[in-house]
Amino acid sequence: MKFGDKVKDLRERKNLTQGELAAAIQVSLRSVFAWEREGQYPRKREIYTKLADFFEVETNYLLTEDEEFIAEAGAKYGRRGQMQAEEILEQASALFAGGGLSADDQLAFVHEIQQLYFDSKERAKEKFTPKKYKKNG
Repeated sequence: MKFGDKVKDLRERKNLTQGELAAAIQVSLRSVFAWEREGQYPRKREIYTKLADFFEVETNYLLTEDEEFIAEAGAKYGRRGQMQAEEILEQASALFAGGGLSADDQLAFVHEIQQLYFDSKERAKEKFTPKKYKKNG
């Protein structure tokens, strides 16, 4: 689930309008709209903390879309694929331990790593699957 979908879901569970949420966490209505409708992310890390506190969820829930990546890898490539996806995310998290990247840059990096994973799996499948097992079509 994308960040904006999570915010919208949490907001609707509390029966709040976008304006009410914006007022509660002291951001503009335009910001909430941009997260939910345009797929944008907060520029400041403290906004994630405000949202997490307000909705009483873990900040990490808002920061990551890891569960979606792991589930997709597991669905496509089985348990081994799921374990590989988890390992990739653990290693990526270790890279961020120094705190040198902004939250937006971290998300962009993780998205690129996830896409590279799926692309490389598809290339390997094409390259190493014997012809007799490839579907004709």
